Amino acid sequence: MPRHHHQSASGPSQRQLRVAEEIRRTVHDILARAHWREPLLADAVITVTGARISPDLKNATLFVTPLGGAKEEEIVAALNVAKAYVRGELGHALNHLRVVPTLRFELDRSFDEGAHIDEILRSREVQRDLEPRDED
Repeated sequence: MPRHHHQSASGPSQRQLRVAEEIRRTVHDILARAHWREPLLADAVITVTGARISPDLKNATLFVTPLGGAKEEEIVAALNVAKAYVRGELGHALNHLRVVPTLRFELDRSFDEGAHIDEILRSREVQRDLEPRDED
């Protein structure tokens, strides 16, 4: 009897995490070896930093970071135009999946957010608040 995996309030199931990571690794390899006709993609080095998959495993969001930081939005847009090709390659590579998920690419902004938080923590105001105070 098949086991059903449900996403709990605490987050994705182990199966979702396992499938998402397998998709992330495989799409990273596909992007690295693809022969793109689109010059923007042909010249780009793209890292797939993460993947999130829906509980039914039918939709996957891939978080990407183009190295160099130039034309990030345009590269992500070009990947979304080419997602049918990437999905087809993914289907060949992961032929054990019953359904190959629909793909969506998003720019991974977590590094920017981390840098922003670091900048705030180094600000004069925060540093002043962290200094020991003389108690009367």
